[in-house]
Amino acid sequence: MSKERCIVVGASHAGTTLALQLRREGWQGAITLVGAESELPYHRPPLSKDYLAGRKELDGVRLRPEKAFVDNDIELRLGESVIAIDSEASQLHFKNSGAESYDKLALCVGSSVRKLSLGQELANVFYLRTAADATQLRNKLKVGQKAIVIGAGYIGLEVAAVMNQLGLSVTVLEMQGSVLPRVAGDQIASYVQGLHEINGVEFQFDTSVTALQGDGDVTKVICANGEEFAADIVVVGIGISPNTQLAESAGLIINDGILVDEFTRTSAENIVAAGDCTTHPSLLYNRAIRLESVQNANDQARVAAANLCDKKTVYDAVPWFWSDQYDIKLQSAGLLTGFDEAVLRGDPEAGSGFAVFYLRDGKMLAADCVSRPKEFMAAKQLVKASARVQVTDLQDEAIAPGDWLS
Repeated sequence: MSKERCIVVGASHAGTTLALQLRREGWQGAITLVGAESELPYHRPPLSKDYLAGRKELDGVRLRPEKAFVDNDIELRLGESVIAIDSEASQLHFKNSGAESYDKLALCVGSSVRKLSLGQELANVFYLRTAADATQLRNKLKVGQKAIVIGAGYIGLEVAAVMNQLGLSVTVLEMQGSVLPRVAGDQIASYVQGLHEINGVEFQFDTSVTALQGDGDVTKVICANGEEFAADIVVVGIGISPNTQLAESAGLIINDGILVDEFTRTSAENIVAAGDCTTHPSLLYNRAIRLESVQNANDQARVAAANLCDKKTVYDAVPWFWSDQYDIKLQSAGLLTGFDEAVLRGDPEAGSGFAVFYLRDGKMLAADCVSRPKEFMAAKQLVKASARVQVTDLQDEAIAPGDWLS
């Protein structure tokens, strides 16, 4: 058995996938997976949905049972943090256990929530990133409470839907003029907003928060336009920032995230990175991108594992995302930035789902699909191929999505 040791920092989606895939790729040496949380690795998407709603417990959303790590001879070091990397000496400095050497290092350190510079002294102001965050919020939710959600992105909307279904009165405040302002086209944004409004959620757009007030617990949210909102609960969902501090202190190149090449290699020898924390070159979009999705974390981690075993595999997957809100599933393929035509398939008012395809110069750039899994699966392949599809074929529901691929 090889004496080489690979340390994976971050027991995230990316870190867990990478450690297990490393064994599948034939790594014979030691593998250590380090996680700052004391919990066994878990799925993050359910935190704002099924877990928050009480439909699942944490043991029901584990990424893998502990036995999987034992069977693959992966050392789990949970409740531990890396505080420094000495890339020249190939050493990590741990918060609790001193310095240790590595032969290969994988950084899967994820991201952190962006926080308001307001209300730090108040209780019942929540950010949702970890299981502990979700547990604290879940334990505070009661029927009839007034809940304010700051931010109308995916997390804010998913939390708003759950709290609404649990009997809270929910108002969403958004700085920009629509829901999902960074990621959705107008038709999808309008549909999602309407879905929430039909269920009783209220929205205030073009609204920035200037103060959170209360005596112990938060009781009031004050906005720049002078409006005030009573609040028993405030949930802040204003985005995430990549955790680059550790890599930056080690001298790695940073470009929004930890910069990696098409093989997931960082600027330091024997160090790869994967997941939310990375910026990588996209051959599909011909630019550097940073993605915040489980798909990217898992797919990039698998490529990183292969390349740690010297297999020279290029990472160039199609980005895709999903969100569950009420009884609909929104699935998105590709990145819609730069589209010049949006094509609608189906009727958003009919209740049978619909899809919007985003084209540039007649080629498939991205797609948003509401309860349309076949269209979503076909769109991923069309985006990958930058394929041309007749607009009339996309609109004609008599033509099956699979036929677009022939």
